[in-house]
Amino acid sequence: MGVHGLFSPSAMSQKPSADISRPSASRTGRGVRPPAAKRSLGQNFLVDSCVARRIVSAADVTPDDTVIEIGPGRGALTSHLAMVARRLIAIELDDELAPRLREKYATADNVEIVHADAREVQAEALLGPGESYKLVANLPYYAANPIVRKFLAANPAPSVMVFMVQREVGRSMAAQPGDMSLLSVMIQVYGTAKIAFSVPPKAFRPAPKITSAVVRIDVYPKPALDLDRHERFIEFAAAGFRAPRKQLRNSLKTGLGATADEVDSLLASAGIDPKRRPATLSIEEWGGLYELWDSFAESGRGAPSIDA
Repeated sequence: MGVHGLFSPSAMSQKPSADISRPSASRTGRGVRPPAAKRSLGQNFLVDSCVARRIVSAADVTPDDTVIEIGPGRGALTSHLAMVARRLIAIELDDELAPRLREKYATADNVEIVHADAREVQAEALLGPGESYKLVANLPYYAANPIVRKFLAANPAPSVMVFMVQREVGRSMAAQPGDMSLLSVMIQVYGTAKIAFSVPPKAFRPAPKITSAVVRIDVYPKPALDLDRHERFIEFAAAGFRAPRKQLRNSLKTGLGATADEVDSLLASAGIDPKRRPATLSIEEWGGLYELWDSFAESGRGAPSIDA
């Protein structure tokens, strides 16, 4: 899957305008059964309070922290975050759940509910000048990658991100050289990723068919690679992973639409064995390879264009 398939926010569902405010005092009704999970929004509500507490612990939330929570749903994780964080900003897309959350936290001075699509919200619009924050989320599987990438590249970015995704996606995000994928590269340019713990289906209602994982990313103060155009670098890495099971020489040849001589020259200049596979390269090696490719293009030395 290419870059746009992983992270493009296009063709996503519902985009309500952001309604950023304090919880209102309006009431939506007492004793009413909570709305059912909506398949269209990929909702699986966390119901295990032990898991919620472990997520808060994994994020090292303290009374000095501002936390942005994405996808609070019925508030299972929100309640635990609100007990610790100095300020909690919860972003909820669902038209029924957002007002219920406002009701629930109407008297909580440290909680703000934002009715919006997290893929459209700008972090700086939620924060005070110079205010740092952590991001904690139980993300719908279909929107997890675009949201994670958006906040990693945001200005300001969070200092720490802790979120739930499919376990296989989490493993890919945290993979080391030898098991790297395009997703590994995209995430680890911005921070160090690790799996904090796994979460079984029974922790949710409705229960998903797969096991989830809580991932923690410690975000770098600045990206690991000093690049002028990060999106262009990602496009280059995507070209390198175009045929991930092949040797790097053949994968780059396919992805770049390059000749064998052009790729051989590029790899020789980088000191990388052409028989290696894309999954074995580190972030630093991808960065060095990209810079060489970019310099070849600028100098007119015949570097190929990315074959989109």
